[in-house]
Amino acid sequence: MTRTDTLLRLKRFRVDEMKRRMASIDAMKADLERKLTDLDDNVAREKQRAGDSDIGRLAFPSFLRSIEARRENLRTTLKEIEREYVAAQQDLTDAFQDLKSLEVATEQQAKRLSEMQARRAQARRDGRRRRYAGACLTLLK
Repeated sequence: MTRTDTLLRLKRFRVDEMKRRMASIDAMKADLERKLTDLDDNVAREKQRAGDSDIGRLAFPSFLRSIEARRENLRTTLKEIEREYVAAQQDLTDAFQDLKSLEVATEQQAKRLSEMQARRAQARRDGRRRRYAGACLTLLK
């Protein structure tokens, strides 16, 4: 395996790793959004239950404060995940550009090599023709 092949494999692995990282961040984001929705539903349920009793009406404000703190923590985490997602997206873009530039360079190198081999083969054929033509001229003299 050549150095270029190893480097290509490494670049492809990096691109795949970045894609997995972004998928993981997407999953975390979806989970947090689901938890925020669950909290909102929970608040609505508890508000209805709190109206049914005197104790519930007294306990509801402290419950609401704890839920609001939890909701704020989730929103902060969601913002951090968004920043991480943007950074991961930039990393993926960079990794993909690195991979593509290496692939293009490898293709150009292979094309130059095949052109050089074709020129050498043509030169060999031309040399044989010249020798053959020279031998024919010698016979004709």
